[in-house]
Amino acid sequence: MRAGAFLLSAQFPGQRHAEALERTVSAGVAAERAGLDSVWLAEHHFVPYGVCPNAATLAALLLGRTKRIGVGTAVSVLSTAHPVALGEQAALLHLTSGGRFTLGVGRGGPWVDLDVFGSGVEAFESGFPERLDLLLRWLRGSRVGADGPAFSFPEVAVVPRATELPVPAPATVHDTHRHPELRPRMPFPRQRSESARLPVPHVPTPVRTLPAAGGPPLVVACTSRGSVQLAAERGLPMLLGMHSGDDDKKEMVDAYRAAALAAGRTPEQVARAEREHVAAGVAQVADSTAEARGTLLAAMPEWFRHGLGAHRTVDGRERRMRDPRDYTELLCDLHAVGDPQLCADRMLATAERTGIRRFALLVEGSGDRTATLHNVARLGAEVLPLLR
Repeated sequence: MRAGAFLLSAQFPGQRHAEALERTVSAGVAAERAGLDSVWLAEHHFVPYGVCPNAATLAALLLGRTKRIGVGTAVSVLSTAHPVALGEQAALLHLTSGGRFTLGVGRGGPWVDLDVFGSGVEAFESGFPERLDLLLRWLRGSRVGADGPAFSFPEVAVVPRATELPVPAPATVHDTHRHPELRPRMPFPRQRSESARLPVPHVPTPVRTLPAAGGPPLVVACTSRGSVQLAAERGLPMLLGMHSGDDDKKEMVDAYRAAALAAGRTPEQVARAEREHVAAGVAQVADSTAEARGTLLAAMPEWFRHGLGAHRTVDGRERRMRDPRDYTELLCDLHAVGDPQLCADRMLATAERTGIRRFALLVEGSGDRTATLHNVARLGAEVLPLLR
């Protein structure tokens, strides 16, 4: 079981953009101190639902401020990004972090972003396979050219080459003496001053591991059978959204397996990809389920109304928005929202039903910086031990 923090850089009503971003950075650093496996960062444009416009750029910052934890994008939107530019950025982060970066990509939505960045609605409706394949060739090759409907250019050298990751040197006592940030630490000073009730998590000694060859790991956000088919045919693991329950996730995992085998993948290859599927969810840890649900129901509906309501479609097409309070209630019902044992039980139930053992958990549902850090600390100190 691998649990990570999912951070949207959400701007709750009354907050400044800088406030939301600072909370994200603080929570990302706190996730490493709490012993979490990973941090996942989202990107959005022009809406307060999330004020980070480039998840890979924010990932670079967090990779520089941490030493052990994996950092991924959930997701970088391929419909508004040039695959080669994103591939260069991913290779740079992969190489300079010693393999701690994971690139999550998705199709995005039919938003006005497509007009602003000039890719057009075709990039969203039909262009994702071409963009994904070009990105894959860039991350796995040494020279790449393109001759497709959206991208056509002569063969050029791939620099830097993501497959040339060197073997990292093992950490030593001398390393930790010269780099005190490698030592296990108590919760950060600001956190201690803001709340004396924060638990002190067990912080494992950083372990330097040899990353897998072949460039940075990739995951594909899948919200439809078409995207499941696409990921399966290319042997890429899925990131499944927090809006779907265990039965829906199980159906998508089964569809993935069938499509991958039909595409000629071996059972061993399919099993290897399935071990890397990621389930997005929500985590709010409290002394009781009523307290945890109350925290989210007090903050998330207005954030959804304020943030999701700001989306504009690219061509004026009609869009329907979930009722914000009903959606918050649904998320509380589906995910790790409650006391530590309930949170662990919910995650274990998802793993048993779907086979997915990696989680990206939204931890900022309170909208408050101190409460978010407290939630991350409790997730590490009180929930993770129950998963082991």
